[in-house]
Amino acid sequence: MAAVRDFRGIEAGDAAADAMELARSHLVQPWPYAGSVGTEARSLVTSGEGIYLIDGDGKRLIDGPAGMWCLNVGHRREELARVMYDQAMELSYNTPWYTMNAPSAELSRRIAEYAPGDLNHVFYTTGGSSAVETALRFMQFYNNVRGRPEKKLILSRGGAYHGSTYLSASLNGRPRDRDWMDAADDLIVKLSSPDPFRRPKGMTIEAFGDFLVDELRDTVKRVGPERIGCFVGEPIQASGGVILAPDGYLQRVREICRENDILYISDEVVTGFGRLGHIFASQEMFGIDPDMITFAKGVTSGYFPLGGVMISERLLKDLNRSNHPDAMFGHGLTYTSHPIGCAVALANLDLLEGGILEHAREIGPYFQQRLKTLEELPLVGEVRGTGLMGCVECVADRESKDPLQLDKDVGKRIDAHCHELGLLVRPLINMCVMSPPLVITREQVDDLVAILREGISRTMDDLRKEGVWQG
Repeated sequence: MAAVRDFRGIEAGDAAADAMELARSHLVQPWPYAGSVGTEARSLVTSGEGIYLIDGDGKRLIDGPAGMWCLNVGHRREELARVMYDQAMELSYNTPWYTMNAPSAELSRRIAEYAPGDLNHVFYTTGGSSAVETALRFMQFYNNVRGRPEKKLILSRGGAYHGSTYLSASLNGRPRDRDWMDAADDLIVKLSSPDPFRRPKGMTIEAFGDFLVDELRDTVKRVGPERIGCFVGEPIQASGGVILAPDGYLQRVREICRENDILYISDEVVTGFGRLGHIFASQEMFGIDPDMITFAKGVTSGYFPLGGVMISERLLKDLNRSNHPDAMFGHGLTYTSHPIGCAVALANLDLLEGGILEHAREIGPYFQQRLKTLEELPLVGEVRGTGLMGCVECVADRESKDPLQLDKDVGKRIDAHCHELGLLVRPLINMCVMSPPLVITREQVDDLVAILREGISRTMDDLRKEGVWQG
């Protein structure tokens, strides 16, 4: 049996080299290219504290993406680490098929108190993809039991990202996500991206909102409401580039869904648990009361894999009253309602309620104000966002708004410069996404924006020298 390698006590450079070697030999990274799959080593991080990470060379970095939108209360929170240990020593696991645990029941009660409308019930998953997959399978089950097996089509939008499992990934509408991947295309009906920045030239934002709503109405009429099971939408399209639809658009979509008996699934995997200053943003920020809400990421601040689906009381009562009381929702996961995950989520809620949510609501406008100053740079086409979600979109020129004539990986160039300067960026083709831990201070926001400004400026210099861009 091979010895387990212990990196503790090894010099930072040696530890990084060892980890890189092991990764190239054995580790398959997520979202790899065929030419490098199984041989790739990515930037190593070794530790974190507060809003900062330490990389393999010992460099201190602001964690600009908060992991993957998830490290809401920051790194190295002893309160969460102790809860994990204590719960593991009390009850490390129980099968959810025929037993239950107290943390999952208590967490369900507390989350339900924050959910809008009659979303009083929770099904727990292991993350965001499995949460969306669960919601979609529940929609299918619901319509089967109600004698409507043809009502299964799913409305999704361009620019969307909903996960990496088969059904959830089939909803995705970002460039390059599905170029080489199979999908359940026969179940998906795609609508336009709600991105105001890329609306038709000459169209006002208000008119663009009307266009999107008219497109939905026409699509429902053309396809037939009797065939459409649900609409799935992020309140803000996060990985699509922090896309905020025109004001009132989501409320109008909700009404069309209600009029046509189409379930509205609000994907709050990113926006939930403090990212916008609230546990759920659907009603607080956008005035909608969905039939289901999916969540993950910030529910444990990334300290333990956990997600879930909030389900409407109305839907469950419809099932209770059906003519098929023995119909089984044949769906579950080994780690559904995991006691450690639910215990961590309870402690995480305590931290959020103890001042972090309030701080996020206070710091969010300042974060947006400081990011917006980057629009002074000629490479930047738009800075957008709300709360502690922001995106800097770079373009070849502001007239054409064309990112691809510039450089498909300009975001990676900016990230590389920022890494040298002390900031980790989430690069998305021509965009830089920022979603720092909710505990970030004003001074740290200033540092983040200053480094990002310098990273973009250095990238502009590089592109000019290469003759790629003359802005």
